[in-house]
Amino acid sequence: MPEIYLAQKDLLDPKKHPFFDHSKLDLFLAYKNGKVVGRIAAIQNNAHIKSSGNNEGFFGFFDVIKDYETAKKLFDTACDWVKKEGMTAILGPTNFSTNETAGFLVKGYDMPPAIMMTYNQPYYVEFAEKYGFVKKMEMISYEIKSDTLSEKSIKLADAFENRLKTKGITIRTMDMKKFDQEAENAHDVYNAAWDKNWGFVPMTKKEFMHLAKDLKQIIDPNLVFVAEKEGKMVGFAISIPDLNQILINVKRGRLLPTGIFKLLLRQKKITNLRVVILGVVDGYRRLGIEAIFYAKTIVNGRARGLSTAEAGWILENNEMMNQGLININAEPFKTFRIYGKDL
Repeated sequence: MPEIYLAQKDLLDPKKHPFFDHSKLDLFLAYKNGKVVGRIAAIQNNAHIKSSGNNEGFFGFFDVIKDYETAKKLFDTACDWVKKEGMTAILGPTNFSTNETAGFLVKGYDMPPAIMMTYNQPYYVEFAEKYGFVKKMEMISYEIKSDTLSEKSIKLADAFENRLKTKGITIRTMDMKKFDQEAENAHDVYNAAWDKNWGFVPMTKKEFMHLAKDLKQIIDPNLVFVAEKEGKMVGFAISIPDLNQILINVKRGRLLPTGIFKLLLRQKKITNLRVVILGVVDGYRRLGIEAIFYAKTIVNGRARGLSTAEAGWILENNEMMNQGLININAEPFKTFRIYGKDL
């Protein structure tokens, strides 16, 4: 399942992506008999180093044929680069940070990747562990099926919402006419709501707005929800149609010249939803906001003809989010893992 070519090119262009305003990477290809057989990026993310206090680099954008010696040379190259830059450990795979696609798939190989999620063959994990990488964190994705999910959250949503109104908290859909302002407010919530999560890297406003601009082209405002306390955003949830159900048939991820027509003409055939982000700032959690987000996403997703959703990923130690999904009969069906190694 190839990534969209133009999106990957934009991601790696220092002149276009704001990651390069504060950090850097080097990109490496492995060749065998004149053919490319693997790739890896060695990454110095200064925002991660500053926020975590850990002098760690990353490896990312990793792909390799089924040959351990090739994988070892790629890992060696990334580790040597990170060490040369003065860092004492390496984490990965992360394609810049945990704000982007991250983790090796370790469970769920029989399912295609949802949009903005990774996929790899099992031997990637075997190679990483043989090299000496050890587990740092696992992230879980949940499958939500319309015909098996608990209706309790939907039935209780109105009661939760009325109770929140007495506290001055309201829930609404996104206002596309004020998209830039909505995105700026969401940036503040994002950095505040996720700051205590393992591996979290705060996004600069330019990075967040860059991501928002990309999402604007594919979001359905009826699937984006905002929680406000007297006009101030305190939480938001973003779900997007799983375009990978179309893109899986676009050769090599090339939208031009014909792929764009498949994308435009087949969107009504999408049956899966990806719950990308759902978060509430500290002080407003456990009030029912998260439950309302899920209930409204389910109701509006069904109205659009969507029958399944993938919610994730969720850190394995995020008990509140994991339990919230289990409560609506969501099933854990994919697991991703970030590895680390001291240098």
